[in-house]
Amino acid sequence: MFNILSITGVLDNYIAKLLIAAILGGFIGWERERRGRPAGLRTHILLCVGVTLMMLVSEHIFEKYKNLAADSIIRVDPARIAAQVVTGIGFLGAGTIIRFGTTVRGLTTAASLWVVAGIGLAVGSGYYIPAIITTILTLFALLLVPIFERDIKRDKYKTLKLCISGSEPDLENITEILKRNSMELQHYEFEKDLVKNEIEFSINVRYKDECLITKVSNEFAKTIKEIRKLGWD
Repeated sequence: MFNILSITGVLDNYIAKLLIAAILGGFIGWERERRGRPAGLRTHILLCVGVTLMMLVSEHIFEKYKNLAADSIIRVDPARIAAQVVTGIGFLGAGTIIRFGTTVRGLTTAASLWVVAGIGLAVGSGYYIPAIITTILTLFALLLVPIFERDIKRDKYKTLKLCISGSEPDLENITEILKRNSMELQHYEFEKDLVKNEIEFSINVRYKDECLITKVSNEFAKTIKEIRKLGWD
């Protein structure tokens, strides 16, 4: 009877940990799902439950072999699997990061996956209070911090695409227009089409106000008559 009760207690403990991991991971996954991110509710739940299971397996292996003699060739480290999880989760996070021209999306989702992995390890090792506090802080960062971020005047980056007829690049005139409109030239490249007698510019700029895009576009169209194409990436 004692053995049956003991086994039942262990099972209840494991089930509780896995359920807590699913709930805590689900909270963060719900926020990502609501924002239409590639790693949403299911991904965060699976990740948190999976990492919790890995931690439980790690502790089980340690308990199974902890009584080995000191001269045994087997060495058991309960933190070994956890360390591999922290390293390996980077591959999953990297899959959510996508680059669009000069902008990068998915960094916050990658960070949330990494945090959820830590929450799973904490739950798996029975470290409930830090796991719950971390979940609350993560939700605060994802839900409330963006409200304060809206008031931050951050730099924006775009790539200006110009196609100008002629054989000589008029970079001085282009730079002057950008300066007048508080746009800073970061980097540029150009190609000459000798057959069409055209020059294609690719100019990376930094600015703060989104309305400058329309203003600069209009000024280019009025000032440089040789422009054939103009666009932004």
